[in-house]
Order: sequence, then C-alpha cells, then structure tokens
Amino acid sequence: MKMQLPMIMKPLGAALFSVWASAAERANTEARKPNPNLEASMKTTQTLLAAVILGTCLFTATQANATLISVLGGQVVNDTDMNITWLANANVNGAMTWNGAQSWITSLNTANYLGYNDWRLPTTLQPDASCSYQSGSVSYGYNCTGSEMGHLFYSELGGVAGSSIATTHNTNYGLFQNVQSDTYWSGTEYAPNTTGSAWLFHTLNGSQGTYSKGTTLFALAVRPGQVAAVPIPATAWLLGSGLMGLLGIARRKCGNESHAG
Repeated sequence: MKMQLPMIMKPLGAALFSVWASAAERANTEARKPNPNLEASMKTTQTLLAAVILGTCLFTATQANATLISVLGGQVVNDTDMNITWLANANVNGAMTWNGAQSWITSLNTANYLGYNDWRLPTTLQPDASCSYQSGSVSYGYNCTGSEMGHLFYSELGGVAGSSIATTHNTNYGLFQNVQSDTYWSGTEYAPNTTGSAWLFHTLNGSQGTYSKGTTLFALAVRPGQVAAVPIPATAWLLGSGLMGLLGIARRKCGNESHAG
C-alpha cells in the first residue's frame, strides 16, 4: 500500500522553509555589522529556529506514516492513501433504501455539514481485478480493494475475507463509531440494471455484490480530498511561538531602520 503524506504537509513545509530562510538571512546580516547585542540576538534566533524544527519533527512523526487520520475532534477520518475523507459515524441515519441514502447525502450537502457540501456515497470500481470473482466486466465477491468500502475494510481496518469487521480488525477500527456488521450501500449503480440495482459492501464478511435499490441497508458518507489536520497543542504552540517570535524581530528591525532614516 503506497503511503502518502497528508495534503497539509506541502504548504506547511513551504512555510517552515520560508521561516528558516528568513532567519538565516537575518543571522547573516547581523554577523556582518557591529552590534553590541549580537550574541543575545543570535541566541534568540537559534532558539526560535530550534522550536520550529522541533515542532516540525513532532508533527511529521505523528502524521507521516498514517493513512487514516482522525480530525475535527473525531468527527471525520482522512484516508491519505485514497485522498478521501470518511464520516466517522458509520450509522448516522439507520438503514435506508438506496434512494433514501441519496436523499440523506443531499441533506448533508444542503446543510453544508461540517463545513462541506460535497458528501457522497462510496464508489465501487468496475471492473476490479482484485475481486475474487469476475464475470465479463462485472467484478464481485471478496478482496475487492478497488472499491472505496473494500479498501477501507481490507487495507485500512485490517478486515479479513469471511470474517466480520466487528471481530477482526486493527486499531484503526477505533477511529470510527457505530460500525455495523451488516451491509452498506455504494453510490455506484449496477450497470446492467441502473434503474433497479446498485452495488453494496458487506462488512459482516468482506464481500461485494448488488441488491435491489428498494432494500434497506446502512450508509456511510465520504467526500473527496482531506480535511486539514490540526497539529497537537504542543506542536502548535511551538510552531506559533517560533513564527510569531521571528515576525516580532522582523518588525522591530524594520522599525529601527525607519527611525534611523
């Protein structure tokens, strides 16, 4: 399974590099001009840079190797491997028909739920070579990791074919609430009969198949992309202190140059 850094790491890395470059330039400039407070100034710069580096290390250590990350106080779970965000509550509205599930998704988007209006039901890849059974362009059965629910079950939660996710799982299972050992709708309609049938996923045994849209099943909402992960409080404090300190020094320096002019 290919591991990817959370989307937030790219802008964070750019910001930290900018801070480091600015501090290094300032230290270079200070070293070339007479300054009775040079030693104290250099120590301040070194301390702030150390805080930024430490904060970066703490943040990276906790996030870099994770593919499921709980954010928004545990309300959603980022899947950095698939670049999607799952609603953490796997049974918000009870069992419903496929059309009922689509109406529930519409209500989430109308309400801009948790600040987003692009919620949907998970998709099912067809055809999917990872599935245990193939019939022309139709793929079904076990180990279907091409579908979003199948990827979640097998690759992220540690599910095993033939076993319920409630009994066989890894620690990521605890990131979700109310996971049902039952059947969940996919948003993908069954191509040979789009009017009457849609794909589904059985969390009770890890299999994928189709049912009539009138059947009442559970639904789990997902959205594209990831919700920005907030650093842990200690890391946020270190990063904030370093950045604000360097900004303060820059302001004082600019003010002194202005008065001198």
